[in-house]
Amino acid sequence: MTFLRVRTSRLTAGLLFLLLAGGVFGADAARTFSADDVFELEWARDPQIAPDGASVAWVRTGYDRQSDRPRGGLWMTDIASGLSEPLVTGKGSYHSARFSPDGSRLFYLASESGGTELRVRWLASQRETRVAELESVPRQMTWSPDGEQIAFTMFKPGEGLDLSRPKPRRPDDAAWADPVRVIDDLVYRFDGRGFLKEGEDQVFVVPAHGGTPRAVTDGGDGYSSPEWSADGTTLYVVGNDGERPEMDPIESEIYAVDVATGARTQLTDRDGPDQSPAVSPEGRQLAWLGLDDERLSYQQTQVYVRTLPNGEPRLLSGDFDHDVSNISWRADGGAVYVQANVSGALHLVEIDLEGNATTLVSDIGGTSLGRPYGSGDHAVHGRGRSRVMAWTAGDSMRPAELAIRIGNASARIVTDLNSDLLETIALPRIEELHVPSRLDGLEIEAWMAIPAGVEADGTAPMILEIHGGPFAMYAPTFAAEIQRYAAEGYVTVWANPRGSTGYGEAFAKEIDQAYPGPDHEDLMSVVDEVVERGWVDPARLFITGGSGGGVLSAYATGMTDRFAAAAVIKPVINWFTMALAADIGVVVKRHWVRGDPWEDPQKYFDLSPIRVVGNVTTPTLVMVGEEDWRTPTWEAEQWYTALKMRGIPAAYVRVPGASHSIASRPSRLVSKTDTIMAWFEKYDPAKADD
Repeated sequence: MTFLRVRTSRLTAGLLFLLLAGGVFGADAARTFSADDVFELEWARDPQIAPDGASVAWVRTGYDRQSDRPRGGLWMTDIASGLSEPLVTGKGSYHSARFSPDGSRLFYLASESGGTELRVRWLASQRETRVAELESVPRQMTWSPDGEQIAFTMFKPGEGLDLSRPKPRRPDDAAWADPVRVIDDLVYRFDGRGFLKEGEDQVFVVPAHGGTPRAVTDGGDGYSSPEWSADGTTLYVVGNDGERPEMDPIESEIYAVDVATGARTQLTDRDGPDQSPAVSPEGRQLAWLGLDDERLSYQQTQVYVRTLPNGEPRLLSGDFDHDVSNISWRADGGAVYVQANVSGALHLVEIDLEGNATTLVSDIGGTSLGRPYGSGDHAVHGRGRSRVMAWTAGDSMRPAELAIRIGNASARIVTDLNSDLLETIALPRIEELHVPSRLDGLEIEAWMAIPAGVEADGTAPMILEIHGGPFAMYAPTFAAEIQRYAAEGYVTVWANPRGSTGYGEAFAKEIDQAYPGPDHEDLMSVVDEVVERGWVDPARLFITGGSGGGVLSAYATGMTDRFAAAAVIKPVINWFTMALAADIGVVVKRHWVRGDPWEDPQKYFDLSPIRVVGNVTTPTLVMVGEEDWRTPTWEAEQWYTALKMRGIPAAYVRVPGASHSIASRPSRLVSKTDTIMAWFEKYDPAKADD
C-alpha cells in the first residue's frame, strides 16, 4: 500500500519556510518558483466523511502534463491515524465521491478517454460497476436515504425552432458547407459551454446497482440541485416556472417533486433566488439559501428555514453579516453549517435555530491555484466531542492540504502534498496590510508577496494584481500566478477594495452603480502605502487584473499615469455592448445598470471605462480568451483599438480555445503570466538600456 506522510501541525510549513530562509538547505539549494514548477503542484479538495466517522475520502488533484489539465484521484484517509492511501487512481480523472448512507459503497465520476461515467464501488470488495449509459455528464449526485437510488442533474436535449426545407441532392463525397445554426433563445451561448444545445437541465433517478435513468422533472426552465426527503418519496429541486425566466436569470424557487409520479409542488414564492435545499436529519425541517431581490448589483445571500410541509419561512442568518454558501445540517437538526467569506478568509460557521453564529474553522482555502481567491471545501460529521470536521486548509506557503479535527481537539494537517517540490524553493514572504482609503478612510485589507532577497530599499518593481467579480474576495493563500511574479523579482500586491465580499453587505454595496470608481481610490491607497514603506521604486509600478480586475486596471490607466505599463485581462470596457451581447447581459441590464441601453445610453457610458480611454498614456497589453462569452473579445478589442488609434503603445493577445477562465489549463497559466511579465519588462525603466 502507498501511504501519504502525516503532517501533524500547520506549523510545519511555516517552520520549513523559516529554515529555508535561514539557509539550512544551503546556498545552492534554494531557487525561485519556475514556470515548470506549476505543473508539479498538487492540492486536496472535496473531503467527504464516511457515515461511521472513521475515514474521509478526498480528491488529490494535480496538473497532468500530457493532457494539460487538472487531474484528480480519489484517496482515503483514516481519521484516527491520519494515514492516507489511494482509492481510485488511473489514467483518467476521478472525483465527486459520495458515501452511501450505510457506508458500504461509494459513487464517483470517472473521466476517461473523453467521456465521463457514474460508477459505484463496493468498498469491502473494491469491485465496482458503471451505473448507467448517460447521454450527458451528471452533476449534483445524491444517494436516496435507503441507498437504493441515486438522484442527479443532467442535461436533457430538446427541440429548437425548425426552419429547414427540403434540401437539394448532395453527392456522397461533396464538401458542402456546414448547415446554418437557427437561434431563437435570448441566451444562446454561455461561457465555458459555447453555443448552447437545445434543451435544459432536469433531475433524474437511477437504481444504485445500475439501470435506466428516469427523469422526474420536465419542462420549465429546467431543474437542478436534488435533495431527498427523509423517507425517500420526495425530491426537493430548484427551478423557475415563471414567465420568460430568461429575463430574470437569478430568480429560482424550491419545489417538492413526488419521485413516483413527478407531481411538483412549489414551496417558495418570492422575488429572489431560493436555492441549495437541505433537509434536516429527522426530515422535519428544510433549510436553504436565498435573498429578497432588490435589483442591486450586490445582494447578500441569507439562510432560511421552515418546518415541513407547510411552515412559514424564517430568516436564520439576519444577524450574520457575511455572504454564505455550502449549507448542511448538524447531526441533531439543531443547527446548520455554512461556509462564509470573512475578511479575506473562508470560515466554517455553525448557526443554531435561534440565529446564533459560531465560527468552527477559519482557514478553509487553497483550492484556487491561479489567483488567490478564497476557495475551498469542508465536511462535517456528528456533533459534540465526537464531531469530525475535514476541510481543505489554505496557507500562503502551500496549496490546499487536508485538515481534520475531532471534537475540540487541535486541528491536524494530515497530508503533505508539495514539500517534495517547494522545500527547496525560496518562496516570497507574505505581509498583510491594513490601509485607510484616501477617499474616506475606509480600511482596506491587502497583502504583498516580498520576493526572497528583496530589501526595503526602494528599488524593486511592483505588480498590483486586482481580483475580478467585482463581488469576490482574495485571500492570503498560495497562488501560482502570484508566485511566478514574485519569483521574477516583483513585489506583488493584491487587495480587497470596497465591493469585495467578506467585509459585510454595506462594504460590498459601496460600488453599486459606482463601479469603477471609489474602489480605484482604495487600490491606489494600497499602492501609496507599499511605496511609502520603501519596498518598491515608484517609477517601476505595474498593474494588471482579470475580468472585474480588467475593468479596474483599464480604468486606473485612464485616471493616473503612475504605472510604467499595464496588462488589462478579459475586461469589460463598454457596459452597452456587455448588456446586449454577453452571456450575463440580462443581469447587467436588470441588476447592475438598472436600465435599458437603448433608453438610457448615457448611463451606460458614464459607468464604462471607455469614457476615460482618451486620458491613457500607459503602454497596455490587452488579453482575452477567444471563446470568452462572459467578457467577450469585443470588449478587449474596443480598448485596444482606441489605444492604437490614439498612438498609445498597445498589444492585443488572443488565447485560442480559452473561455473566461484563461488560466484553467496549466500551460495557459504559465503563458498568461510570462506574457504579462514580458510586456512589463519591455517598459521597465530599470531595463530600458538592456
